[in-house]
Amino acid sequence: MNPLFQQLIIDAAKKNRKDKSGSLNDYDLAKEFHRLKVGGIHLIKDILLISIGIMSAGFGLEGFLLPNSFIDGGVTGISLLTSELTNTSLSILIVLINLPFVVLGYRQIGKTFAIKSILAICGLALVISMVHYPVITSDKLLVSVFGGFFIGAGIGFAVRGGAVLDGTEILAVFLTKRTGLTMGDIILIFNIAIFSVAAYLLSVETALYSILAYMAAAKTVDFIIEGVEEYIGVTIVSPHSDSIRLMITEKLGRGVTIYSGKRGYGKRGDNRAEIDIVYTVVTKLEIAKLQTEVEKIDTNAFIVMNRVKDTKGGIIKKRPLEH
Repeated sequence: MNPLFQQLIIDAAKKNRKDKSGSLNDYDLAKEFHRLKVGGIHLIKDILLISIGIMSAGFGLEGFLLPNSFIDGGVTGISLLTSELTNTSLSILIVLINLPFVVLGYRQIGKTFAIKSILAICGLALVISMVHYPVITSDKLLVSVFGGFFIGAGIGFAVRGGAVLDGTEILAVFLTKRTGLTMGDIILIFNIAIFSVAAYLLSVETALYSILAYMAAAKTVDFIIEGVEEYIGVTIVSPHSDSIRLMITEKLGRGVTIYSGKRGYGKRGDNRAEIDIVYTVVTKLEIAKLQTEVEKIDTNAFIVMNRVKDTKGGIIKKRPLEH
């Protein structure tokens, strides 16, 4: 192994070790190497997903919506509408209007999420200003459907990479905790306001086609992120349940419930050994982070995720993520 890389592993292992005075053994180094390897692989995957998302959203905007003066929902829709009315550069507006939502995301979700999001949004702004996509069609129906599809795909891939290209859902997560409304309700109200203004300032026809584009985008986002909605209940079965519990409560800052269970069947046949089962609830924006951290602890952990319509009580948002 490269001596410099080996020294980096040793330094990282010492930093993450609770007992700072003890010496490192081969198990500690192997564990730290595995943790860094998993983190590196996930980082590369996130960068790839976010890059695909940026290119897809840029294509949807440049190749379909912008040439036909259509808008979309969310913060992207506000940016498009403002650009259409003021002739201000869309690239600048996308960054400026999303910036307060990214700051909110930093406080609500975490530093890593905020950094990824601001880089993704700046990347989209650069793509819009520097990459010139061909205009695909002027047919209004095709523009609405496929423009929305590519924008939705872009947003979906970015979310799977642990970032957002549109800050609407960050606002929805924030307001859900303070209004009692669901994320879906908040996003719906937000977009009704946008399309109402578009109908008044542009035209009713443009607003209707824009609503169609938004619906196509929303369905595509749901498809890309496999239907992950407001909250996700995550059940984790692993012999390293205590380490996973500590990671969720201390590193992610989320509440955990522990179930006492028994194994039903293992690789070596019938296995009735007792095991602690970890259950937690997170938002869909935190799934990528949770999966990465669990895999660092136990690559073979059995994870089951279920949609949760809404929650009340608990400490889902007790304190912000720590990175």
